[in-house]
Amino acid sequence: MTGMDEPPKKKHRPFWRKKYRRSTREGEHRPVLLAEVFAALNPKPGQTIVDATLGFAGHSLELLKAVSPDGLLIATDLDPGNIEPARLKLDATGGLFALHHSNFAGLPHILAAEGVECVDGLLADLGMSSMQVDDRTRGFSFMRDGPLDMRMDPTRGRTAADLLKTLPAEELAACFRDFGDEPQANAISAAIVEQRQVKPIERTKELRELIERAAPVLIDRTPKAPPERKQRLAPMARVFQALRILVNRELANLQQLLRVLPAVLKPGGTAVIISFHSGEDRLIKAAFRDGLRAGVYEAVAADPVRPAFEERRANPRSRSAKLRWCRKSL
Repeated sequence: MTGMDEPPKKKHRPFWRKKYRRSTREGEHRPVLLAEVFAALNPKPGQTIVDATLGFAGHSLELLKAVSPDGLLIATDLDPGNIEPARLKLDATGGLFALHHSNFAGLPHILAAEGVECVDGLLADLGMSSMQVDDRTRGFSFMRDGPLDMRMDPTRGRTAADLLKTLPAEELAACFRDFGDEPQANAISAAIVEQRQVKPIERTKELRELIERAAPVLIDRTPKAPPERKQRLAPMARVFQALRILVNRELANLQQLLRVLPAVLKPGGTAVIISFHSGEDRLIKAAFRDGLRAGVYEAVAADPVRPAFEERRANPRSRSAKLRWCRKSL
């Protein structure tokens, strides 16, 4: 067979790109555990409710409808790009609402600005929206090449690339280990420090390829092991998650919210927090447990509420969600 007769070679695609598709269509948003949120909060007309994580207004829209016509929804979001699209959706209800581009850790100041002392209910969905993950310019996902930004608020703070350029190996390793449960944290941090002596790591593709080299995966082929592709992706997923948490100080902000929560809830008021990371869930569980023992809360969720099979199938990114609730004592 001559060269002219040879069939064209198939273009190689990295394993992480195979079968990848956008998790959520552009402009579509699926609020996680919506029915379970309503079961816990039980919002009623005339109440004041806080959505501490506005996002694309999936939860906020339904909560505003529930407290209308004379109730009030107060919502905050770190991402300024979420505010105006959400405002358009909420405006259409005719209900009363106030939106703030702010961190929920400063909730008491936000309530004071609205002339509100305490609220009937609060929701905080700590997960990221699919649109944020799928936007390559934000740098949250290793699936698409883009700048290593990862800031929830792109108008302030240091980017992930900034941290990779400057943090010592020990701090990077602690980040990957504590926030991502990455077993090869030391090897990955050492590789980052070595690489930045030659060229700074500034794009998601560069970090992804470094992780593949620094943390090779030994595939478990036992019958109950996860699929090979999932095993290969795991180190990247853990490191990217850990960096995002560090960039946005997510655990510190959550701790502050948990500290101020008893002060912003009315007697009998309920708070619902949805987490997607084991470290977040541990903080929430401990704060609610301690509040129950101290008599601050009269009831808390005995166990986390998880998405039903139907929701996990329709929205795969909901699979790690855990909902916990607490009700303030009368």
